[in-house]
This record gives sequence, structure tokens and C-alpha cells, in this order.
Amino acid sequence: MEAEQQRQRRKGQKRKEEEGSNGAVAADASPSSMEVEPEEMGEEICCHRSHQSLACEVQTQIEVLERSFSWRVVDRADANRATHVLAELAKNEDDVNTIVEGGAVSALVKHLQEPPDVGSGGGDGVFEHEVEEGSAFALGLLAVKPEHQQLIVDAGALPLLVNLLKRHKKGSNCQAVNDLVRRAADAITNLAHENSNIKTYVRYEGGIPPLVQLLESTDLKVLRAAAGALRTLAFKNDSNKNQIVECKALPTLILMLRSDDPAIHYEAVGVIGILVHSSPNIKKEVLTEGALQPVIDLLSSCCTESQREAAMLLGQFASADSDCKVHIVQRGALRPLIEMLQSLDFQLKEMSAFALVRLAQDSHNQAGIVFNGGLVPLLKLLDSKNGSLQQKAASALYGIAENEDNVVDFVKVGGVQRLQDGEFIVQATKDCIAKTLKRLEEKINGRVLRHLLYLMRVGEKAVQRRVALALAHLCPPEEQRRIFIDNNGMDILLELVVGSSIILKQQQDGSLALYKMANKAKMLSSVDAAPPSPTPTPTPQVYLGEQYVNNSTLSDVTFLVQGKCFFAHRMALLASSDVFRAMLDGGYTEKDARDIEIPNIRWEIFELMMRFIYTGAVEVTNMVLAQDLLRAADQYLLEGLKRSCEYSIAQDINIDNISSMYELSEAFNAMSLRQTCILFILEQFDKLSIIPGYCHLIQRIIPDIRSYFDKALL
Repeated sequence: MEAEQQRQRRKGQKRKEEEGSNGAVAADASPSSMEVEPEEMGEEICCHRSHQSLACEVQTQIEVLERSFSWRVVDRADANRATHVLAELAKNEDDVNTIVEGGAVSALVKHLQEPPDVGSGGGDGVFEHEVEEGSAFALGLLAVKPEHQQLIVDAGALPLLVNLLKRHKKGSNCQAVNDLVRRAADAITNLAHENSNIKTYVRYEGGIPPLVQLLESTDLKVLRAAAGALRTLAFKNDSNKNQIVECKALPTLILMLRSDDPAIHYEAVGVIGILVHSSPNIKKEVLTEGALQPVIDLLSSCCTESQREAAMLLGQFASADSDCKVHIVQRGALRPLIEMLQSLDFQLKEMSAFALVRLAQDSHNQAGIVFNGGLVPLLKLLDSKNGSLQQKAASALYGIAENEDNVVDFVKVGGVQRLQDGEFIVQATKDCIAKTLKRLEEKINGRVLRHLLYLMRVGEKAVQRRVALALAHLCPPEEQRRIFIDNNGMDILLELVVGSSIILKQQQDGSLALYKMANKAKMLSSVDAAPPSPTPTPTPQVYLGEQYVNNSTLSDVTFLVQGKCFFAHRMALLASSDVFRAMLDGGYTEKDARDIEIPNIRWEIFELMMRFIYTGAVEVTNMVLAQDLLRAADQYLLEGLKRSCEYSIAQDINIDNISSMYELSEAFNAMSLRQTCILFILEQFDKLSIIPGYCHLIQRIIPDIRSYFDKALL
């Protein structure tokens, strides 16, 4: 939470990046290169005059401050006016550099203290406190730019500002004193902002005790200023944190949490948040002092900033120990935190998610978050375009998934699909989502599975579909038949793919689920989802070898193919297929023929077929040849060759030819090729479904899908 804790509320002007200065025109530039439009020239002259007049005004006020350091009425009046003029000029951040470069810092620092000649020249105590207030206010505005902070400190401002804080003892009910100490605290805040050296210097100068004492002020503006200064000083400075606690600031800060003024409890919860960060001992002390309940109460504050700070602080409390996590929930934190998840304020959502991440580390809290409706808002945060918010939501969901009582709820609201479909920005979120899905998968058994099967039978249609989709991705392979055959999960998935009222996204989800199921089925089934590498069939076969292919040696039968002779051997042919066995050893005329004519086949195809018969293997890379060879293998019942052809053809399946490939598998009863086509269609459904005419193809494969799983899930 380091980045979040840097979002400290600044007093006075907000910091801005200084715009880069324009480069000066070269001294020897030619007149033509320096030509400008009359309007532009007028603007430049105006700006130059404005800068000159500002510098003159600054110099005038500095001269007044230099000569008016006395208690004379006229001098005090002049000094008071000069400090306020410089403060008004410094409110324009663009003018701050001019004011500093003019030498205003030393003059203003000088007037942070009272003149030495009290009472001389009359006017005893005139404008007491006002001049110092004006100087502190102006210096605080000049400190808005980081580059001026050290210059102001080097001029001796810090010890004087700390002394001004102590003036509250002179008149706690005096408005002038209250205004003075408030401006001094604001100046310290700006000087120390993101400057570790100055933060430490403030402690060395004794600035922390009076700031803590100011928390007791009855003036709300003083109180806010003191808390803001302490918050800045504590940030990333452990020594300052410890001194703030040693000065007994915690009891007052905790009382401030209960204030009706949003500005007060916002500052208080902010200071406490900084104090407990990375400080287990302070965290323990804060909890011992009774901060937990008022911080929880701030979750329902009308002040968004206080809500955000309270949520962040609860996240820090929740890391203390497991008991604290439970206590936070028992005291009513869950519902407001979950409501904050749905806020339009990004930081509010982020901090509530952070708190829920920590709370979800306890099993009872995990169930409580879901019971109080936190699951759906957390899932919606996964759609955020902000990586940090995504990561926190994913981490909270990972914790929730640990409790098996939450798994059914995850499935019922479509959480599994959201986890699978999300577009996650950072790798850490992707890893967390993968672990969450794995955690859910490990719990799909026993009573969780029985509950899901019950919902798939009797639940609303939408719930039935979500259950079937989730189980297709997450169920153990050995439970697939029970889920999808015995409990009709297959019908639900098939309806998603071809249902008339189903939207495209649901069709895509259904097809992907079937594809995942098919991959799981491979682990348990002997049915091949894709053709294997070509290998000899295990049936008894005689392979004479390559040297006898179309060799007249010992040839006892000759085939005539396209007018050419092919010398063959009955022994090899009889062992190769039932067709050749019937032809050569049956009741056909070819039985006793020496020469047999083979019609309707090309020589090249016949030679490849015979080569397979003689060797048990053949390599075909040309897809046209492979399809013709498949036809021949089917005709002559050469199953080994047929499988080899199916394998080769399957390697060439793509979006453009899938329809013809499927028709080819049907024409020649090529089951392995057909299964590959089915899996390809399921895997590429999102691309195929938007192509005109492919809906018909998808509908055609439904019976084959059912038949495939009936066999695969035996």
C-alpha cells in the first residue's frame, strides 16, 4: 500500500510539475528567423511587462519588510501588509519562482519572530501574531515547489516555525493565535512534504510535541492543520512515528475518529493509517487503545475520503493476526466494505478490495463475504481496466475459493466463466486467476459435486448452463460420464451450441466446454480424438519388403492399371485385406486369372497402396494424393493405410477447408478424420460461427459429437 499512502492531503496549494522553460533565441539568429506575428509579439511584450511588474512589486514588499522590523505602529502595519501581499502573489504557483528569486525568503523568515524592541515608539504589541502569521502563510505557499524547501529551511525558518506552534499556550482562545499556529503547521507540512531530511530536522527542532498538543485545540482548523502536519512527518519516517506515539497522540487521534466533522475524522484516520504502516508494535497499541470500532464506523461515513482511509486501515489491522480478522467482521465491517466495491469512486473500490483481500484469509470470513453478497461485485472488478484493482479483486477471489462452501456460489453466478474470459493486465493477476481456477477444480468432488449435479437437474435454465459449463472445465476426467451422460449434462452443452434462442457468446462457451471435455476424455478412453502416427496394424500381416514392390521375381499375379503391368505376390495380398482375399481366394473370376485389370484408379495411387501392403508404411505429403489414396484404402479395406491417410489429411485441416474435410470423412467412413474435424470445429467455433453457411455444418456434427462422447466416456 506504499503508493496509496503517498496520497496525503496537502495543505494550501497542491503541488504541480513545473512546466519546462522555453529555450532562449540564439544571439546571432537572423532577423528572418525571429519573425513573429504582431499578436504573438504583443503577447510576449505583455508577458515581459507582467514579469517585470511582478518583480518590481516583490522587490517593493521585500524593502518594506527589511526596514519595518520593529514594534512601531507604522512598521508593524507595513510589515503586516507586505507579508499578505507576498502571500497573495504566491497563491499563483507560476509566480513563486519570481518571488523566491527576488529574495523574499530571507525577509519573510526574519518576520517569523517578534521584533526585539517591544514597546519602543508606542504600539505595544500592535499586530501581535498577524505579521508572523502572514510570513508563515507566504513561506508555506513558496514551499509548494520542492526545489524551494531546502532554501527556506537553510534560511532558518524551521526553528522559528516550531516556536510559533508554541504560542497557543499564550492564548488558546485567541483567534489571532489560532490563525498563527495553523499557518505555522501548514508551512511545516509543505516544507516536509516528501523530503525525508526536513522531516527529521523538524523532530530535531522539537516540532512534534507542540503539534501533538495542538490536537487538543478547540479550533477545528488548528486541529486539522496539526493532524495534517503529523501525517506528513510520520510518512516513511519510523523515528517520527515513534515520537508521535510517545507524545501520547493516539488517545486523542482515536477520539477524533468519532468526530461529527468529516474533515476531523479524515485527518485522524489518515494519521493513524500512516503510524501503523509497517509498524506492528504501533498497530498493536492502536488496537489496544480501542481504534477498531470507530474505524469500522467510518466505513459508513458520508465522507468518501474517510471511508477510503478507514478501509485501508482495516486492511492493515487485518494483517495483525487471525483473531483481528474475525473481530473486524464480527463488528460489522463486511456489508459497508462490499457496498464500497460498487462505488463510482475508484480509490474507494480499491481500498475496500484491499481490506477484503486481508479478511478473506480466514475461512469463516470467506463464507461471510459470499453470504453478504461480496462475490458478484468482486467478479465485476475483474472487468476494470486498472491493473491494481484487478489484482486486488483476484486476490480476494482466490481467498474466497479456499472455502468449499463457496464453490457452488462461484459456479451459480457464472464466476468460473468470468475467471476464464477476463482480460488481465499484469502477469501477477493472470497467475492468481490460474491458481483460483485450480483451487476450484480441486474441490469439485463429494458434496460439492452432488450439490452441483442437483442444480444441473432442477435449477433455473441459466444456472443449469453455468453448472454444465463449469463442470466441463473443472470436473475430474473420471466423473465425466456421471455428469454428462448419466445426468444429461451433454444435452445442456449441445443445446448451448445449436439452441435457437442462444446468443453467440453462449454458443462459443458451449463449444469450448465440449472441446475441453474431449481433451479430458483422451486420458481415459481408447477412442482417438485425432489420428495417430501411421504405424502397422496389429493384425497378422506379411510384409515382403521394399525390394518386392512391382518385382517380377516370384510374382504370381499381375495387375493391369492404366495399361501398365504391376507385378504382385498372392501371399502378401491375401494377408493384406478381405477384398484381395475374396478376389484371389474366393469365388470370383479373378481367382485363377494371371492378369487382373484394376479400373478407376490411377497408377500412382495403386503403386502407393501396394507399397503400403509390402512395407506397412507409406509417406504421403501431397493432400490430393492422400485423399485419392484414402478412397482406395477404403475400397480395398486397408485399415492401416486408411488410418495413415487420415492422419496426413488431418494435418492440413484449416478454416477454409473444414467443410470439405468433414464431407470427406463421411464419404469414406473415416472415423478418426471425422473426430479431428469435430474437435477442430469445437476449438475454432468463434471463428467459424461468423462465416456464412457454417451454422448448417455445426448442426450436422451434433449427432457425431454425441456419438463420440458416448464411446469416449464408457
